[in-house]
Amino acid sequence: MGNTVGIIGGGAAGMMAAIAAARGGAKVTLLEGNDRLGKKILSTGNGKCNLGNERLGIEDYYTGCPDLLEKLLGQFGTADTISFFQGIGLMVKSRNGYLYPVCEQAAAVLDVLRYEVRAAGVEVATDFKAESIRLGRRARQFNVQGREGGRSFDRVILACGGKAVPKTGSDGSGYRLAEGLGHSLVPTVPALVQLRCREDCLKAVAGVRADAELSVCWQGKCISRERGELQLTEYGISGIPVFQLSRTVNYILLGKNPGEAGRGGEGDAALRHPDNATDQTAAGGCASARRGEEPGREEKRRQGNKPKEPGREVEVVIDFLPDYTDSDFAAMCAGRRLLQGQRTVEEFFTGMLHKKLMTLFIKLAGLKATESVGEADERKLAKVFALCRHWSVHVVGSNPYDSAQVCAGGVPLDEVTEELESRLVPGLYFAGELLDVDGRCGGYNLQWAWCSGFIAGCGAAGCREKRSSRV
Repeated sequence: MGNTVGIIGGGAAGMMAAIAAARGGAKVTLLEGNDRLGKKILSTGNGKCNLGNERLGIEDYYTGCPDLLEKLLGQFGTADTISFFQGIGLMVKSRNGYLYPVCEQAAAVLDVLRYEVRAAGVEVATDFKAESIRLGRRARQFNVQGREGGRSFDRVILACGGKAVPKTGSDGSGYRLAEGLGHSLVPTVPALVQLRCREDCLKAVAGVRADAELSVCWQGKCISRERGELQLTEYGISGIPVFQLSRTVNYILLGKNPGEAGRGGEGDAALRHPDNATDQTAAGGCASARRGEEPGREEKRRQGNKPKEPGREVEVVIDFLPDYTDSDFAAMCAGRRLLQGQRTVEEFFTGMLHKKLMTLFIKLAGLKATESVGEADERKLAKVFALCRHWSVHVVGSNPYDSAQVCAGGVPLDEVTEELESRLVPGLYFAGELLDVDGRCGGYNLQWAWCSGFIAGCGAAGCREKRSSRV
């Protein structure tokens, strides 16, 4: 009989670890605090489940140990993910490099995983919330305690997630278990999440969507930049480019320097577009939110991540015309002068951006929509044009973990081996979001779940070499 392996957490990483360990000959028990496995999987990819990405690289992840992460990703990459899921019955397709089930149903992904867990002979204990792990007197014996009683195992894999979407069971309890066994933690923040800004005027443009380039500015420098569909909300900014930047912003708000938690360990100053690293001067913003009474507990929870230091905020500069070079934009502005005629300011700027945006920018520049453009202040007209390229908003927090797709931070990778075994407690393994690894939007976080689950499962079962038959 092989090792007895207890896996705490029945999400994506936990189920993959259970399957890999069982295939490796271990007697596996999967302990899940919810009434069923894999609840979080159902919400991934807007219900379609973005399984992974064909363009997989270390630059798509954040971690303090990029060299180790690169080795781990090399053990179970995109091709392995495709092979694994096809081997358990799921038809997989690629759309612009993004992997999805052909049926585009996250439920199908969960179903095939659950069926394979059962086929592999894994014992599943739902409604088991692990509260502590104690080392037994016998070597490599782990006693997992919960309200439902205790279980003993030769090996334990912690795969109970971080803090993102706590209603699915990722309530941070895994961090407490890890700390109880001597591990340290990289401070956690919500990632892939909406950002909250102090500008009141955002209410006037709520609901607007636009292709834009966003630059995070800190201490006079642009430290990170993303482009995509921006969504403006009453409280701030959202959309894929905002999600990609949210981790960087939240760590600054926490009081950390951007370089302390950068992509691939290189620091956030390693830009996605390094040639564009410049000083940024915002053309303008709008009135800050009024300071009212101390919000109640529910309001604090709703407001989400708040700065560690009072008054700390991060500037984000938005370019709504990212395809224009400076010279092209100057020529366009000059060309519009040919339309001047007897038009009003509102009529003059119609046709550039969304009407709500142009109305706001006219107001911010100090112009009246009904005044004649021929009599308007030239400097104010120039400011409207400038706001289309450099509109500055100030982030004061993010939405809470309830809204975040992932949780950044966790157990440092340098505290585990290439098999994801603890360097402090032999026989203890980690998988998934609990570790200090998080990726960009695009299937990268699920790829890490499959990869880390597979490696931890094989390691706990005593499989020292990867064999294609196990995938």
